[in-house]
Amino acid sequence: MTTLSMTQIRTSNSSSGFSLNCSKKFYERPSRVGFKVFASETQSSSEPDLSVTVNGLHLPNPFVIGSGPPGTNYTVMKRAFDEGWGAVIAKTVSLDAAKVINVTPRYARLRASPNGSAKGEIIGWQNIELISDRPLETMLKEFKQLKEEYPDRILIASIMEEYNKAAWEELIDRVEQTGVDAIEINFSCPHGMPERRMGAAVGQDCALLEEVCGWINAKATVPVWAKMTPNITDISEPARVALSSGCEGVAAINTIMSVMGINLNTLRPEPCVEGYSTPGGYSAKAVHPIALGKVMSIAKMMKAEFDSENYSLSAIGGVETGGDAAEFILLGANTVQDCPW
Repeated sequence: MTTLSMTQIRTSNSSSGFSLNCSKKFYERPSRVGFKVFASETQSSSEPDLSVTVNGLHLPNPFVIGSGPPGTNYTVMKRAFDEGWGAVIAKTVSLDAAKVINVTPRYARLRASPNGSAKGEIIGWQNIELISDRPLETMLKEFKQLKEEYPDRILIASIMEEYNKAAWEELIDRVEQTGVDAIEINFSCPHGMPERRMGAAVGQDCALLEEVCGWINAKATVPVWAKMTPNITDISEPARVALSSGCEGVAAINTIMSVMGINLNTLRPEPCVEGYSTPGGYSAKAVHPIALGKVMSIAKMMKAEFDSENYSLSAIGGVETGGDAAEFILLGANTVQDCPW
């Protein structure tokens, strides 16, 4: 099992924080042009038209299934389309699924009740789940099948690779051949094999992020969204780097690094796998205020520095109601992602 290694730094102005190496060198956009962000102005006589066009992609509504368990396979993604979701982002894939070992149990819950209580509303989830452990060939076959059956619906592939230009290029090529409409780059998984320079290990290092985004955007022919980690001091810094390095959009936030709690009966952290545990990703209602703050930070930066007609922001974090989604849209998000369990 892997954990995310983060270095603490100490300065004269603050006691501690996560190290962040951010380059401010900007690059011109690659040749993927003509992508716009706007809401439809036409309305039917019976109900409002919620359709949006984001980076040239037409969605029937701005509500998107986020990368995770609801995008694990063909069956659940098909159900999302049938139920009317605006787009589906599949669970993250990489070239070699054999290196991914998902353990059981891998989830823990936080309840609005005393520690250890089995009662009370669930307000937080923690997971130590890694990316897809299904063979890439299987996932690609299902992407192609979905696009054949739903040619007018938006399917987005989430991808993550090691610090290897050739691997990124091969993965992008194979994913695009299935007909997916866009790609979301997972620069944000808090416990996703950082020893291989994957996930948040890239999203927390702006110099590394700039280099990898350069590889990706030189290869990709469909819109690219960079998914940002909240486990840094200023999330607008890597978001700026991703957009300046050619990405059409950013998505935020992924889960927050956490330890859910200690079982006071067993004296072990949760979730516990054969007596062991590790920090994981915290999500659900309890992270919503944090996500709002991070999304606001990115939105302000994008409004000040980027052309809003050509760039997009997809918001994630503790969305359980239409009101939760509306809050993100009011802060400047073009789409809102949810990962229902």
